[in-house]
Amino acid sequence: MKTALFAIVTAAATPAFAHSGLHMHPHADDPSWLVLLMSGLAVAAAAIVAWTRLK
Repeated sequence: MKTALFAIVTAAATPAFAHSGLHMHPHADDPSWLVLLMSGLAVAAAAIVAWTRLK
């Protein structure tokens, strides 16, 4: 059963079903990941500064 389900899921996930329409989820080639990365780095830097000042 797992093999049959795996084959169906793999066939359903092929790029042939991809479309260029508007999505709510980002893809790896979209620049939206850069905003998340920079935000994460800013939060990490602020946390490090706050932690060192508390010592």
